[in-house]
Amino acid sequence: MNVIELIKVKKDYPLGATTVHAVRGVDIAIKQGDFVSIIGPSGSGKTTLLNIIGCIDHASEGTVNVNGNDVTAMSDRQLTNLRLHAIGFIFQTFNLIPVLSARENVEFPLLIMKNEKLSKKEIRDRAEKMIEEVGLKDQIEQKPYELSGGQRQRVAIARALVTRPAIVLADEPTANLDSETGEMILELMKELNEIEKTTFVFSTHDPDILKYAHGIIKIKDGLVHN
Repeated sequence: MNVIELIKVKKDYPLGATTVHAVRGVDIAIKQGDFVSIIGPSGSGKTTLLNIIGCIDHASEGTVNVNGNDVTAMSDRQLTNLRLHAIGFIFQTFNLIPVLSARENVEFPLLIMKNEKLSKKEIRDRAEKMIEEVGLKDQIEQKPYELSGGQRQRVAIARALVTRPAIVLADEPTANLDSETGEMILELMKELNEIEKTTFVFSTHDPDILKYAHGIIKIKDGLVHN
């Protein structure tokens, strides 16, 4: 079953008197449980594609199906709900809340999932289990500034997975890490993909990490190449 499907998708951005064609008629199908890499040089359209899949950006043309939903027909409220419950995000800059501990950062998405009606204990237990899975049991009460870059990215991965999303999107997840730490993070993502059966889609311009991917989507100048 395809958990992500893009059909003839285009994305244009106005830039002064001109229009930037960031994505130019892309067809993509990604199955549930896949571990897929979108590769291409800077400015190729990788982040735009992830933003469209993550319902952050709207496609200018085409059909976008995410987790069984035609997102082009959904309201902003429905899209917000889909992002919260079905999609996890991992950013290269981590985007952790500085004043919160590792545990509190991971708990945060669960606190705003109103229709889940989880108790405080359930939220804490689920967050602690996820932090343990990413190997940060001993750092659970530390603030982001007390953690290394690799540890902060592990917190971000735990936060992305704690809601048990169908899809996790990672935009250059190793870009701000040294090569050894970056490889550890990718191995962790791969392991969690196999354990949780979550679909991972990550963008990169680093050819060394492609060995981890089930499938590779090559994009250049807004077009997918075989």
